[in-house]
Amino acid sequence: MGISRHAAAHWEGDLKTGKGTISTPQSGLLADTPYGFNTRFGDVKGTNPEELIAAAHAACFTMALSNKLAEAGHVAEALDTRAEVDLSLEGGPTLSAIRLKLKAKVPGIDEAKFRAVADDAKQNCPVSKALSAVPITLEAELIG
Repeated sequence: MGISRHAAAHWEGDLKTGKGTISTPQSGLLADTPYGFNTRFGDVKGTNPEELIAAAHAACFTMALSNKLAEAGHVAEALDTRAEVDLSLEGGPTLSAIRLKLKAKVPGIDEAKFRAVADDAKQNCPVSKALSAVPITLEAELIG
């Protein structure tokens, strides 16, 4: 049996003037967090689906990479990932690109091995697999 997680969204009104909230009751991280047209397409404070996808992807990729590095005998000292999700409006809204930007401190690993492990994590983390219809790139920098 697998693991199931959930979130809930509530919406009132039309697309442009309506408003909604998002909650993650299992973790309590988001509790009636506002979202709407202006949080997605403007600069009003609140969240939006692309930000939440970016957070999920950054977290999943980083955890997968941590595991793959440890399996390769190189426990990471620090992994910092930024995920950027682009929403294109041409021809209707669609996710058009995801960029993973990684800075990693991994003692004892060479650049080629690091890149191979990072690329494997990018291809095989569950969120990358779920988002496989969107072009995903990885910029990986080994520091220290």
